[in-house]
Amino acid sequence: MPSQSFTKNLSTQTSNSLLTLTVAPGKVMRGCGVLQSTPAEISRLGTRPLLVAGNSTVTMAQKSLQPILAQENLVTAVKSYGVDCCEASLQALRTAAQEHQADVIIGFGGGKALDAAKLVAYQLRLPVVTIPTSAATCAAWTALSNVYSETGAFLYDVALSGCPDLLILDYDLIQTAPQHTLVAGIGDAIAKWYEASVSSGNSQQTLIIAAVQQARVLRDILLQKSATALKEPGGEVWQEVVDATVLLAGVIGGLGGAQCRTVAAHAVHNGLTHIHGHGSIHGEKVAYGILVQLRLEEMLQSNQLAASARQQLLKFYADIGLPRNLDDLGLGKITLKELQTAGEIALAPQSDIHRLPFKVVTEELMAAMVSTTAPTDSREVINRVSTRGMNEEVLQ
Repeated sequence: MPSQSFTKNLSTQTSNSLLTLTVAPGKVMRGCGVLQSTPAEISRLGTRPLLVAGNSTVTMAQKSLQPILAQENLVTAVKSYGVDCCEASLQALRTAAQEHQADVIIGFGGGKALDAAKLVAYQLRLPVVTIPTSAATCAAWTALSNVYSETGAFLYDVALSGCPDLLILDYDLIQTAPQHTLVAGIGDAIAKWYEASVSSGNSQQTLIIAAVQQARVLRDILLQKSATALKEPGGEVWQEVVDATVLLAGVIGGLGGAQCRTVAAHAVHNGLTHIHGHGSIHGEKVAYGILVQLRLEEMLQSNQLAASARQQLLKFYADIGLPRNLDDLGLGKITLKELQTAGEIALAPQSDIHRLPFKVVTEELMAAMVSTTAPTDSREVINRVSTRGMNEEVLQ
């Protein structure tokens, strides 16, 4: 069962009003080798940066970025966020920033490093620079940080007062990341259409209409260009897909607000992070979550468009290497008790899954989670899930 603290803190996005928009970073610099020309821009924000990185990117930050900043006489301290973007790590980063007398925070790394940097900067009322080292998420763009437990379980998100002051997208830096990070970014980004179209497709508000249409454009770009991009790393099409996952995906949440940002796909991700042994990264779980959402629409609304979309995505996922079922996520041995826990967390009272236009109960969500590759709609799955013993393993 989800803890009381989890259900209480699940989301702070929902209280946001579109009267205050956080659409875009103050400035975006992008290009091959652009990192070399950024110190002057950073120095306009501060002269004593705290450079926040992950354990796997600290050395890269020290070798590739710290010497560049030193050329502009910036006095830089480097600190890893540690095990996760969690409360203990955030406290350690705040302490490091205060001890260094930092006047600007720089996030360098993947989504969690960037989220930690943004949140610490927000808490200390300092400007923030984001430098993504992979294209796995749009965290470099957004006015949002996700907070996890020390074991990687999603706890809550924090809506920030603004997008980063400066975003630096260096394609050469992105290209050093493993290719599966871009694949995950494609999964995270393409979710914007499937979630925004369900939650906001009937809205008459101008900016929400614009956000939903941008999500459709984003989907089309990714469906058309992803396979080619992955075959030609660093090429023009690859750069366009990187722009789509890091930049355009962030625009949609900025224009449309929280209600355009996440629905069932991200809720499923959040639930799965509470399962021991989840080894996949954010965008991979979100991509699987899209299939779960479409399966719910198919089962509970007899939605044939959702069924067609699911089949289209299954082929697309197979082509580029996104997970299509629990086994692909490394959760092929998940028990029904664990599956129920993930489902209950995904359905917590403040969860974004409740932006679906229909009610979902735990057994229905569990059924969708184990039938993402089903060829046709069948209620036999619901009966099978609800009647099996709680210590048994899910049949694949």
